Amino acid sequence: MDLRYLTPLSPDEQRAQGLPTPVPMAMADRVRFSEIDILQHVNNKAYLDWFEALRVEYYNSFFRHHFEGLDQPRHVVRNADIHYIKEMVIGETYITTARVLSFRRTSYVIEQQIWSGDLRATMQGVMVFRTADGTEGYPIPDSLRQQFIDLDRATEIR
Repeated sequence: MDLRYLTPLSPDEQRAQGLPTPVPMAMADRVRFSEIDILQHVNNKAYLDWFEALRVEYYNSFFRHHFEGLDQPRHVVRNADIHYIKEMVIGETYITTARVLSFRRTSYVIEQQIWSGDLRATMQGVMVFRTADGTEGYPIPDSLRQQFIDLDRATEIR
């Protein structure tokens, strides 16, 4: 199966590329020269860029429509825990994944991974919805909460 770049991958495409369990959002890309550091491997900042790019795609594809007709929230990273597992080099193809693990009233925990044959990096972060002015939490709409359960198999934390 040919690998499509910068396009969300279906569950079958994810399995064909060796991902152990398909997730709601996965996209492939290739390491570029500009992402390489003086030691000739991927700079740590590049992983952050890859995670962020996929989070934006995930939000636009699966979250945004739940806020139609409502005041638009701010969507911010509260914290992120990143583990660099194995270095990557120029030209390697990789797949970045994302899924929601759990959620509360105004926040959720996202798990992201980078795969290139094997697991190369992971990130687990807390994402928070805030009001447009940023002064208080913005409750997650019921339809998005249900999507977290149905699509991501996330757990609600009370």
